[in-house]
Amino acid sequence: MKDEKSTARSLPSADTERRNAADVEDGRAGSGAALNAVLHGAGSDRAAAPTARAGTGIRVLKRNMKRNGSRGCVTRKTRFGSRERDWLKGDTQRGCVCLYGASEPQPTASGPQTSSSGQPDLKLVLCSTNTPAEELCAQRDVQGLYLQLHGDLIRRLDPSERPLQMVYDYLTAMGYEDPLRVQQEAANSDLSCMIRFYSALLYRPGQHHMEKHATNPMDHGNRHIRPVSHLVTGSHSLVVSQTISLVDLSCYSLEEVPEYLFYCQDITHLNLRHNFMRLDGPGGLANFNRFAQLRSLNLSHNGLGVFPESVCEIQTLTELYLSCNGLSAVPARIHNLQSLQTLCLDGNRLAALPEELGSLVQLCSLGLSFNDFPQIPAVLERLCALDKLAMAGNKVETLDLCGLLRMTHIKSIDLRLNGLRCVRSETVEPVKHLLQLDVRDNHLCALDLSSACSLETLQCQRNQLTALTLSGFTLRTLHANNNRLTTINIYPVPNQLTHMDLSRNLLEYLPDWVCDSRKIEVLDVSHNLLSELPARLLSSLSLRKLLAGNNRLERLAELLDHVPLETLDLQHNRLRELPESLFYKALNLKSLNVSANGLETIPPSSQSEESLSTLQELYLTGNHLNENCAALLVGHQNLRVLHMAYNQLLSFPASKLSKLEVLEELNVSGNKLKSIPSTVSSCKRLHSLIAHSNHISVFPEVLTLPEIKLVDVSCNEQTEILLPDSLPSTLQELDLTGNSSLMLEHKTLNLFSHISTLKLDQKPTVSAGDAQASSTLWDHGYAEMCGQRNKLCVSVLAVDRFGDSTEAAYGIFDGDRNEEVSRLLQCTMGDVLAEEIQHSSVDSVYMCNTFLTSHRKLGMAGQKLGASALLCYIHHESSEPGSYFSLTVANVGTCQAVLCRDGQPLALSKVFSLEQSAEETERVKLAKAIITEDNKVSGVTCCSRLLGCSYLFPWVLPKPWVHTEPLCSQDEFLILGNKALFQKVSYQEAVSTVLAVREPRAAAKKLCTLAQSYGCRDNVGAVVVALHIGEDSCTCEPPLLTAEPRGCLAPTPLPISVSPGDPATPSSSSGIASEFNSEMSASEVGSEAGSTASDEHPSSGTTARPERRCSLHPAATLCNTGPLPSLGPGVHTALFQRQPSSATFSSNQSDNGLDSDDEAPLEGVISNGSKLEVEVDIHCCAFQLRSNPPESPKDLDGRHESRGLDYATKMRLQNSVVVSATNGCLLAVCGREISDLKKSPSTSSLFGKKLSNGSVVAPEDSHNIIEVALEAPKKKSGYFAAPAQQDPEDQLIIPPSLEQDVREQLRGQSPVVPGPPPPSTPPSARDPNWDQPNPTVPGLHPSTILQQDVYDTAL
Repeated sequence: MKDEKSTARSLPSADTERRNAADVEDGRAGSGAALNAVLHGAGSDRAAAPTARAGTGIRVLKRNMKRNGSRGCVTRKTRFGSRERDWLKGDTQRGCVCLYGASEPQPTASGPQTSSSGQPDLKLVLCSTNTPAEELCAQRDVQGLYLQLHGDLIRRLDPSERPLQMVYDYLTAMGYEDPLRVQQEAANSDLSCMIRFYSALLYRPGQHHMEKHATNPMDHGNRHIRPVSHLVTGSHSLVVSQTISLVDLSCYSLEEVPEYLFYCQDITHLNLRHNFMRLDGPGGLANFNRFAQLRSLNLSHNGLGVFPESVCEIQTLTELYLSCNGLSAVPARIHNLQSLQTLCLDGNRLAALPEELGSLVQLCSLGLSFNDFPQIPAVLERLCALDKLAMAGNKVETLDLCGLLRMTHIKSIDLRLNGLRCVRSETVEPVKHLLQLDVRDNHLCALDLSSACSLETLQCQRNQLTALTLSGFTLRTLHANNNRLTTINIYPVPNQLTHMDLSRNLLEYLPDWVCDSRKIEVLDVSHNLLSELPARLLSSLSLRKLLAGNNRLERLAELLDHVPLETLDLQHNRLRELPESLFYKALNLKSLNVSANGLETIPPSSQSEESLSTLQELYLTGNHLNENCAALLVGHQNLRVLHMAYNQLLSFPASKLSKLEVLEELNVSGNKLKSIPSTVSSCKRLHSLIAHSNHISVFPEVLTLPEIKLVDVSCNEQTEILLPDSLPSTLQELDLTGNSSLMLEHKTLNLFSHISTLKLDQKPTVSAGDAQASSTLWDHGYAEMCGQRNKLCVSVLAVDRFGDSTEAAYGIFDGDRNEEVSRLLQCTMGDVLAEEIQHSSVDSVYMCNTFLTSHRKLGMAGQKLGASALLCYIHHESSEPGSYFSLTVANVGTCQAVLCRDGQPLALSKVFSLEQSAEETERVKLAKAIITEDNKVSGVTCCSRLLGCSYLFPWVLPKPWVHTEPLCSQDEFLILGNKALFQKVSYQEAVSTVLAVREPRAAAKKLCTLAQSYGCRDNVGAVVVALHIGEDSCTCEPPLLTAEPRGCLAPTPLPISVSPGDPATPSSSSGIASEFNSEMSASEVGSEAGSTASDEHPSSGTTARPERRCSLHPAATLCNTGPLPSLGPGVHTALFQRQPSSATFSSNQSDNGLDSDDEAPLEGVISNGSKLEVEVDIHCCAFQLRSNPPESPKDLDGRHESRGLDYATKMRLQNSVVVSATNGCLLAVCGREISDLKKSPSTSSLFGKKLSNGSVVAPEDSHNIIEVALEAPKKKSGYFAAPAQQDPEDQLIIPPSLEQDVREQLRGQSPVVPGPPPPSTPPSARDPNWDQPNPTVPGLHPSTILQQDVYDTAL
């Protein structure tokens, strides 16, 4: 970025500064009200604003800036002069506001507000939290400032609102706690994707540029207009001449409607939701009584603050929507609306209703949900037309059935999420009018509704019920799951009952009335303590779906007659056999799941050779079945899905498999199969073959099938693959990992090139020395399966050697139904963590900041999309040098971590789901979010904390749960999984499964396979980390001694002394050579998303953690555990490489690339259908060994004399250098550098075929780096620096005895092209926050870089 000049305006004088410091308020106090001002514009601080403009110390740094990654505006010396930095450091309540100039608003992820691709001018304004908007406007000579949140709507700031304080409140609500960090983040230009200020717009509110989006502005057939571009910009004659009845102006940032609209007297429906409507002005709400025929008015989400009484004059209204406006009272003038039939007041702060509301005799729908009512308002007794009471999310603690007797018109009551503790029934008089009652998610311990004799539907799940009594006269539906029920009393027998859910209770038996119910069709009694099912229940002539899994059933009674049963789930019981007549008595049975039992055989499909079975799905995983059972499957000729994983199959009869002609999915993993019969080619509809963890040596003959999509033969004994001349175009995923003897020819790899997901083991190129130095304290395996989805939305981060060989990082990210966010997190979070641990040694601080920074780096992709995330960091306790390892876990959303300690599961994470966290539910309620009936925030997500989904702020936050657990020798392994995994597999079963398998990759595969066999249809992911931490484990830092030379020659050992440099700083960028499909366009995600640079907070020596020593090696002597995997002792390589990626976070406006104005066509961006291949900056060697604190210059000079390098090592370094001219810069990679590249999460996946979704997995082996470099698109420029060069003073000393030999050897080598000498200015101790110079490669000390010989070879 070019240096910009600031304006000539000087900073305030010292006296002014003292006065201003006295006026600065604590920006973090009372952040709730200020945050409300940020979101809605209501409640802004209109208290005494400074009268003198100079008192606030405003200074504008005028720039025409190009946004450059995530480089903070206040962390670069080129951004501010010394005076500005000194002024900022004087008080954390001073800061910088990024003010965007006259331009159209930022493009939104969805909605009508799109803009041109040009970036607006950005000016940096120095001010304090006490500086009001009017002062900023006066200083810049503009009419007003505008605020845009999350790339969505734009509203005008009130003159008294304070922009910097608003940003501080926003960041504090996100989760930042340190005032200094808040000050730094507030000046980061990447924050503009969440909160952005404009000094002027090309349009004024009320005259939006909607003509761009008007495809059919006036549809006379529907008498509807949206958007009303011609109404806004057209003439009077056009409006008057048209007949318009429906006008939709929602989500247009309007402060008032166009005045021309009042001339159209035929408008009956006006939608103005999600705007910023005001009372005053020509088109304000005060003039809405001019609409003579208006019947429906929607003013929801306008931040009104008060009820607009002028609306009460529109007597023709029949529908009025005022949800989410912060209303605290309803005026008495509401009685004027005598025609009103629907009134929606959800999501406000109402605690009472006026008596005048009772005069609205036609009101039949009243929404009062998510307010502050402590009880049911008495005025509702007079609303005789009202039939539904919608009061979810209030503060009603007691429901009096006697009071309901006076509301005979109420038939449906919704009191979920109220904190309800008691339902009183003190009268014997029956409540005949109540038909539906919803009391979910309350605190009820007992519920007696026997007096509600007409009750048809009851929902009481997720309470603490131990007793439930109901009337069965008219009962049709009962949902009582997730309670503590041991029995249920219903009298009389509910003969109208059709659907009953009693799952997750404590039932030991089923009441007799269950079998007597004549119309019951769906019964869910899973996750109870049932030991048997009544025979009458199984023979019911009405039951179609029975879910009885996770109980204690030991046998099933024989079916007495033909039954209509269609779905039967009996998984996780103790069954050893099934009824002999099951299949020919239940002829309608289409799905049977008996996984995780003790079955040794299955019943025949029929009594004769002719079978009438209609079975389509059969799940037999986790039993004791052998190959003889396969013969019994022949009769199920309609079978589409067959899971027989983890049984005892030695073979699968070829003749039997050929009979299953309509089979679509076959899973025979975890058996002892040596081959898949060739008759599998007869299954023409087969699209998925999963056969991992067997002994298969011959590749199945499935590549000729016309519909094959997935083939998984991992963890087998494959040696070669015989392929047809061409592969089917439908093949999307092929997993060949875990086949150690498999050798693939180049021709085979070419045939596989079109497969979107190809999983291969990486070639073994790690030398013995590097293998010896690699960590043996832990290793990992992972698995990801997409299930029935078309795309995989789960990503994995796994680095066994994070930073140094005694640290590790693992993570899992679940985007639910989007793949973009999870992969962006996978690409950035590792580097962000490595950077944050340089700034703080407090686990809760650096983990929290890692999540918050990653949330910001999602850019535009994180505005509308989100993902659950879990990150684990294995490290030493920095405060205890002699300690063992600790595990720090942080998570948001529903991803979970479980530690196996002494064979028992230990949960390390917290599930942030509304259904599982009462604390989070209460927080979301207090923020006045609307929780829909499916328990989702605004109908979007069930999670209360996510990375991304910033448009749901402050209801959904990115602040994580952080927990640190000290590790001990009893800790055997760690399991990470997403929501889908742990919904189907309990903690105890997951631990038992891994204990039985041990090998991490096979264990992860088994966990995912079990989840799918148990009924999981979503994406499922698992990471298993095996821990080998014993009591005698050495916890020293890696040594800084000379690595023992490797090679065929016997070198003469020469002492090499290189002083340790600064503690390594992680990569300033993160990018993964990943490949995945994108549903979002580059313009949607790329222009702001994926800011992967992480260099706004360079590390400093003051915050780096000291070298750690264990109790076994307390002295200052180094623990010699093996050679360092680097160029030399203490050497920190600095290499950069660009890799092609299909990540969607780049375009011609990308933050981490060049702007479109800087060069003409953007090179390196390759469009391939829905796949977008984009260059991603890979900062290699991001995580270096952390060494001792830097020595003094005197010590460094004294040690130059003793430096040297043996002859053989020198020759080996020269001979192993590979050079690429890719992207216009030289790339040198040698053998030891490759091992350093592997240590970086950013580059750990560069050494092999791209994984299923680009998952970052530190490979044990690597492909040839030349192949990777050749595939990279060539680009001659970029924002990253060139490879760092050696210090001129850092020379290699060759002993005189070897000098002649060296010269002779050098004559046989290619000519050396030395790089330009780097600056030799030694680093100085600077303030880590404001005084950082232009960055060089983090972690490099000029005096520690050896001579690098580079051969100029063009690829």
